[in-house]
Amino acid sequence: MDYTFILFLAIILIATKALGLFSRKINMPAVVGSLLAGVILGPSVLKLITLEGDTGTFIEYTAEIGVIMLMFEAGLDTNISDLKSNAKASFVTALIGVIFPLVGGAVAYATYFHTDTSDFTEVIKAIFVGVVLTATSVSITVETLRELGKLQGKVGITILGAAVIDDILGIIVLTIVTSMKDASVSIIGVLLKIVVYFAVIFALAFIFVKAKDIIEKHNRQRRTAILALAFCFLLAYISEVAFGIADITGAYFAGLMLCNMNVETYIERRTSIASYLIFSPIFFASVGLKVAVDSMTANMLGFTVILLAIAIITKILGCGLGSKICGCTGKESLQVGLGMVSRGEVALIVAQKGYQCHILDDKLFAPIVIVVIVTTLITPILLKLAFNGKKVSAIV
Repeated sequence: MDYTFILFLAIILIATKALGLFSRKINMPAVVGSLLAGVILGPSVLKLITLEGDTGTFIEYTAEIGVIMLMFEAGLDTNISDLKSNAKASFVTALIGVIFPLVGGAVAYATYFHTDTSDFTEVIKAIFVGVVLTATSVSITVETLRELGKLQGKVGITILGAAVIDDILGIIVLTIVTSMKDASVSIIGVLLKIVVYFAVIFALAFIFVKAKDIIEKHNRQRRTAILALAFCFLLAYISEVAFGIADITGAYFAGLMLCNMNVETYIERRTSIASYLIFSPIFFASVGLKVAVDSMTANMLGFTVILLAIAIITKILGCGLGSKICGCTGKESLQVGLGMVSRGEVALIVAQKGYQCHILDDKLFAPIVIVVIVTTLITPILLKLAFNGKKVSAIV
């Protein structure tokens, strides 16, 4: 047996903790340090840790557990009343926040590479670049808002709701575009899957409401936390495998079904121990480990810079405008827009899908990965500044 994975775990935990503490010293969220730890340890700087081979696979699997647990905790921390009151704002924010990046990314590619609009393959490629930019990964934002004490406020709830809807809208757009390339993909079939998925979610939520008294009788018992986490993993698995919905969305809904019960505090406290001890640090580091800039040409570097600017500006404008239309103040709209900038693992999954369908090639994949990493890195910093530099809580 190769025991390298144990060494990698030790290095990642030490590095994320050390840089997390350093981030707090300069009054930044600890998650920024954890992300930078991955960049420094990975192929871009020290080349100490790789995601290749069995050890890399182990790290990626562990990271996936980390992001699932983060979103489960976010669901547990959600205030249902606030979520309902912000439903309209979340939907409008997500809708406009998908349209702006989709158009912006497609236009950026078509303009930079002088796309021939009569070439169907190139047009599809341009549209798909926009599709990748529509994705929002809220996991980094969740951790930052938790540190800032803003997860349960109006801005935090709008971001969480918009991110879930954004995921669904992104899947619909992704399906439409890939179906143009692959005739075997049925748009109607995928839309029906999404409808059935939400029917299943509502049915489960109804069952949990009816079983509330039974569940609450088992508060502060270990089996309750274990079964709750098992339910989280099951719903994450079913979401991803059976319906093609991101596993983190299923995890969030699992937490949401338990957030109004007296068992919520106990479950959150128990599950968060494993999360912050090992799974979350590995997830944050794994994002940074995906950065690799060695093979970038000057031409593609220029496109990367343009794509990055489009990725940031379109989310801020689109999501900010959506929340502004729904009654948020100018400052709140900016905070919502900044909170939706991070692309994270969701955009990487979309990009990987395009790569598998031969829509994206190696030349385009590298800039997209860099955009994902940079937007993920800067989102906590921008959010911190948007909340007036308020001191973060001591969680590290």
